[in-house]
Amino acid sequence: MTCHTIMLAGAVLSALPSGALWWPDARLLCVSDLHIGKATRAARFGGTMLPPYETEDTLARLGADLDATRPARVICLGDSFDHGDAAEDLAEAHRLRLAEMMAGRDWTWISGNHDPVPMGMGGRDRAQVTLGPLTFRHIADRGARGEVSGHYHPKARLGGQARPCFLACEDRLILPAYGTYTGGLACEDRAFDALMGPRAIAILTGRRTFAVPRGVRRAQ
Repeated sequence: MTCHTIMLAGAVLSALPSGALWWPDARLLCVSDLHIGKATRAARFGGTMLPPYETEDTLARLGADLDATRPARVICLGDSFDHGDAAEDLAEAHRLRLAEMMAGRDWTWISGNHDPVPMGMGGRDRAQVTLGPLTFRHIADRGARGEVSGHYHPKARLGGQARPCFLACEDRLILPAYGTYTGGLACEDRAFDALMGPRAIAILTGRRTFAVPRGVRRAQ
């Protein structure tokens, strides 16, 4: 497995090609923005019709990362479910698959803006979690240090193709969206200017990780 090593607040982290984050010393795997149930929401509320396979694909990739890393802890950084009824709408096979993944692991669901209340999936529901030097939350806090968050779905463009990416600087790390049907925000967008330091990098996901300077959007 190829990955990119990140140092954050003294912790040695690995950005995996899938968009998951691995903290070997804590045996912790972290993913963000699974958005399980997005196709269901689109169908229910008249949005763009999407093939109803995203949950299967997202869970398959998560299962592969769990098999590869064998974590003792898992943190899902919010927006794990795309809407309030997504957990109830889960097919029984997917519910059982999640239960198998969670079994024997310290599993935490961080609340997000799409899933602000407990989804009743087991594990622990938290607004944020602090472990050693790192704090895990859904939306970045501008004044935080040693922070791991999600929410923004950062993407970077390389060779004419946009790919989900991690954004990393000396103070924080923002994870890409892990879910199959998730859009993204260009990593040079001004929304990141107040969060990322001048030496921030974008770590592109895909078949292998690839780090580039974040870049800054110029005034028009």
